[in-house]
Amino acid sequence: MQRLILAGLLSLSAFQMGPASTLADDGATPVDRIHLLEGFEAELLYSVPSEQEGSWVNLTVDNRGRLITSDQYGKLYRITVPPAGGESADSLQIETIDLDIGMAHGLLYAFDSLYVVVNGGDRLKSGLYRVRDTDGDDQYDSVDLLREIEGGGEHGPHAVVLSPDGNSLYICGGNHTPLPDPETSLVPRVWEEDIVLERMWDAGGHAVDIFAPGGWICQCDPHGENFELVSIGYRNQYDIAFNPAGELFTYDSDMEWDIGTPWYRPTRVNHVTSGSEFGWRSGTGNWPEDYPDSLGAVVNIGPGSPTGIVFGTGARFPEKYQQALFLCDWSYGIIYAAHLTPDGSSYTGTFERFADAQPFPVTDLIVHPHDGALYVTIGGRRTQSGLYRITYHGAESTEPVAIATDAGSEPRATRHMLERLHGRNEVSAIEIAWPYLASEDAEIRYAARVAIEHQPVELWRERVLSEENPTALMHGAIALAHLGSSDDLEPLIDALGRLDWGSLDNAERVNLLRVYGLAFLRLGEGSAAVRQAVVDRISPHFPATTQRVNMELAKLCIFLDAPQVAERTLDLLDAAVTQEEQLHYVICLKDLDTGWNNDLRRRYFEWFHLAAGHRGGHSFQGFVDNIRDEVIEKLTNSEKTALTDVLNRPIEEIDPAISIEPRDVVQRWTVDELVDVADSSTHGRNFEQGRRMFAIANCFKCHRIGGEGGSTGPDLTGAGGRFNVRNLLESIIEPNKVISDQYLKTIFALTNGRIVEGRIVNLVNDEYKVMTNMLDPDAQETINRFTVEESRTSETSMMPANLVDTLIEEEILDLMAYLRSGGNPDAEYFQPAASR
Repeated sequence: MQRLILAGLLSLSAFQMGPASTLADDGATPVDRIHLLEGFEAELLYSVPSEQEGSWVNLTVDNRGRLITSDQYGKLYRITVPPAGGESADSLQIETIDLDIGMAHGLLYAFDSLYVVVNGGDRLKSGLYRVRDTDGDDQYDSVDLLREIEGGGEHGPHAVVLSPDGNSLYICGGNHTPLPDPETSLVPRVWEEDIVLERMWDAGGHAVDIFAPGGWICQCDPHGENFELVSIGYRNQYDIAFNPAGELFTYDSDMEWDIGTPWYRPTRVNHVTSGSEFGWRSGTGNWPEDYPDSLGAVVNIGPGSPTGIVFGTGARFPEKYQQALFLCDWSYGIIYAAHLTPDGSSYTGTFERFADAQPFPVTDLIVHPHDGALYVTIGGRRTQSGLYRITYHGAESTEPVAIATDAGSEPRATRHMLERLHGRNEVSAIEIAWPYLASEDAEIRYAARVAIEHQPVELWRERVLSEENPTALMHGAIALAHLGSSDDLEPLIDALGRLDWGSLDNAERVNLLRVYGLAFLRLGEGSAAVRQAVVDRISPHFPATTQRVNMELAKLCIFLDAPQVAERTLDLLDAAVTQEEQLHYVICLKDLDTGWNNDLRRRYFEWFHLAAGHRGGHSFQGFVDNIRDEVIEKLTNSEKTALTDVLNRPIEEIDPAISIEPRDVVQRWTVDELVDVADSSTHGRNFEQGRRMFAIANCFKCHRIGGEGGSTGPDLTGAGGRFNVRNLLESIIEPNKVISDQYLKTIFALTNGRIVEGRIVNLVNDEYKVMTNMLDPDAQETINRFTVEESRTSETSMMPANLVDTLIEEEILDLMAYLRSGGNPDAEYFQPAASR
């Protein structure tokens, strides 16, 4: 029986739900616990004996259709699988590849060879290896190290895949993997940290002293030679995959310890274009994804641990899933299906859960070219491993989808033309690329700038300074900041001064502020007159009318020591409705050394008492404590004496469930009471009140919208475009009516009689880390899998009910408009009715 699930306001999907199960079974997760989209079936082919064959983390298919896998800490294995729907899984054959190689995070069969990316170990150097059968006896007998790649562990060197033309290899490495000195680079070799205010390293010590370029993707020939750098700026992308159009994608990781901070970025799908930079920086240094000198996400997924990815090309699945990008989330035990839609020369995307279970630590997946099934491994970190096969048995056609032109074919061709200029020193590239600096397509603008940065700056410097088009000027200014000298600072600031703030939209204002920051970071502090000129241009606009612009204005005004910046930023801090926005202003003010008095300092330190009610990931409280300690260290003795009352007052922990504005219940609202009036309320709503109600209803604690908010629940930015008003109201008022898969929790009955409710978010050997409180993501219980007598899906959601009962009708209507708009203040809901 099919039932519709409002998937955390993410997608409408039909799932098959398994019964209660016992988790203490000594084997891989049974298929009756795996939730699959309707029509799909899973088969457990092999439960890996951990003591003998370890924990499997990747897959490839050889020229005879056999699977090859690797134990994360041990050997390689070759697997002959029985036909789908034919012989029993008992006929599956496992062979150990008897060579001194393994510990692979990347496997690829190509060029009559098995390519192995070894990821650290005592026996072998990390790097790209080629394994061959040299005597034709169907046994591998030769191992050659083609390229040593430093680094190891879970952020070390990862996947290797074949290029679309079948002539080269693509390899990726995480942010603990030093770039392997590429012979050529499509990325201009000018990367820096580019952080305007002082960076704080992670409070837990992760990735300290790791600098740009971060995670990288390179291309090389079949001999492991001629490495060429393709893309940089990732945290820890484990796998890469090409779609049928030959476009490359990856699934980058988040820093889950940063949940609740403004620099947190969810796991996300990135479109890997030539010369691209995606802005990962360690600690608090992550670039916002709307910065013009980097590229953003195709789709943000949420918290998790990305592992293997693959397109459904060649699968005997319905057309939608042949075109999907399948993504493995190891920690939450989910396979997502991301559906990518051409958007200019790049893509936008939505996603849904394709398969999930608890536990289901998916490590890799591959479409088998012979039977069209999806093969999946679980394991990693010495957890119980298994091999599964997923097939489709529904009513939809599974005929192969023909590759055809689409709405993005023409703009992609333009981008490709510009990308062919990357890495080449050709004077003609400037004339070809320059007009595209003003393109409305972000990826085309980016490709044009990269092409220009590969040319000598002497040939295009004056062209930047004389550019009249605002968009072209800002993107040309980024190139000049990257490659110019200190002599370029003053003329560049003068050129940017021609731009009229009032004629720019909010995105362009963010771009301009970023360009000013880059100019000072790259070209020098400049004279007092130059700095004052920028202060005179931007300070009158601070504070602005939108949160995003204010966040950038605060950074730059503090960097330039603008007048009254402490008062103005503290006013924004007092008005901020999310802990992320508050923390942004607090950390910015940490670097302001002038313009303070004791009253302003007292206002600043009072925030740390408010923050006692904020929650986040593992490093959240450490960051808050470190900020406070650092600012106290800067105080003079007289200031410390004057502030004794606020500095010495104990900070008492506050329940995170308490809203920022305690209120009485107005009434127990029902969906029927609100649906008609909310549906008809399409204009004249109040954006700021809607945003504030989103905070008062505690929605920001778990959800992101318009780039701000929490991440333990799904991103709601696109919810208004996919669900009607009744669906949205039901999810807010009656979350238990149809439990969102994003909020499914499991009830664990333990052998000692205890009951634990929550979601598995991490695994270490035989231990589950279970999140028990959505409002406090670092509140986790550790459960040994062998102490679990029974597990059952709860019939109540982790999302609280009746969140709007403290709001009056007008406030709910503004909240609904804010939700339907995706947090966009320019949406029609906030325009006067007459504009209709």
